[in-house]
Amino acid sequence: MEVKINREIRDYTESMFFGLSLRQFIFSLAAILVAVGIYFFLREPLGTETVSWVCVLGAALGAAPFAAMGFVKYNGMTAERFALAWIKSAFIIPKCLTFRAANLYAGALNIEGGKRR
Repeated sequence: MEVKINREIRDYTESMFFGLSLRQFIFSLAAILVAVGIYFFLREPLGTETVSWVCVLGAALGAAPFAAMGFVKYNGMTAERFALAWIKSAFIIPKCLTFRAANLYAGALNIEGGKRR
């Protein structure tokens, strides 16, 4: 009998539904709902053939980002934590960083105007 243990304990995820974690399952379900919603809302006005092409496009542009959010990690953050961090850094707490050169040698010797103190 062999028990597999992750090298990094923080990488452990519990499988809840169909071998997916709860988070992955929820985002996969959201992707399915987007794809099915596109089909049912556009079936009447566009017709079957056109809506099939729109569903293919909708799956690539509308459902795929939801599905990817459940599986992708960036710098150890989940997609929603990364989105929150990006919104904070870009809009809520933006900083204007300016570069100011410092003469470390002069500061170490306490030189002011070329003369030693």
